[in-house]
Amino acid sequence: MSYADKIFIQNCKDILQNGVWDKHIDVRPRWDDGTPAHTIKKFALVNRYDLSKEFPLLTIRKTNTNAAIDELLWIWQKKSNDVKDLNSKIWNQWTDKNGTIGKAYGYQLGVKHKYKEGEFDQVDRILFDLKNNPYSRRIMSNIYVHQDLHEMELYPCAYSMTFNVTNGKLNGILNQRSQDMVVANNWNVSQYSILIMAFAQVSGLEVGELVHVIADAHIYDRHIPVLEKIMENKQHEAPSLKIDKSIKNFYDFTVDSFKFENYVFSEMQGRLPVAT
Repeated sequence: MSYADKIFIQNCKDILQNGVWDKHIDVRPRWDDGTPAHTIKKFALVNRYDLSKEFPLLTIRKTNTNAAIDELLWIWQKKSNDVKDLNSKIWNQWTDKNGTIGKAYGYQLGVKHKYKEGEFDQVDRILFDLKNNPYSRRIMSNIYVHQDLHEMELYPCAYSMTFNVTNGKLNGILNQRSQDMVVANNWNVSQYSILIMAFAQVSGLEVGELVHVIADAHIYDRHIPVLEKIMENKQHEAPSLKIDKSIKNFYDFTVDSFKFENYVFSEMQGRLPVAT
């Protein structure tokens, strides 16, 4: 079975059995019919994925890897906040009158900052350090910029990456303030696993671990019946990921640069309602 399946099921069972409901709170999210979208949550989940052993992709349901990679490149490569630069509609509900998500996500990664070595945006600074000072303990990103929060359509959920090279292997810690486990958990895990692998390739490093830290890991009330079916689905072996090895520049990667082989998954029964 996929290691990602094991971790996902373990986390969700823990939340459902030992989590805390927010039904006593007037919550912000609503279902389409206006009913409050309540959640059950656990505080501070920490998961580790050894990317040198297996790519952490769910098989008990399908993860739309092409859309996930496209969003990752929209944020980290295009450094865009304009939904026209994205090939899916996942951000449409969070756009402003100009068709952007405000000063959020990719916008923040594209802002240039002054360093002793010159001006870099956050992505280029990470790439510079990985090639020139890979054992630095200061290689990180942060897009939760308080002075700009009022101009963001949605505060960043996955807000920080810390990179660390140990024994020639690139590791990363993804910090996330909040996560909808059923909708977004494996989406984010697969995205930031690919980011580590892409950065490692263009920096001449081996691949290490992704450590995923979630402050508020929650499950929505109306997702539980579908989730219970998902957790009972047949589990399969994890697929293998083939990356175009000819690419030496991070900005040359495309969605087609990443190919999953032998991705076998179970079909999801039921539809997940969306809380907004």
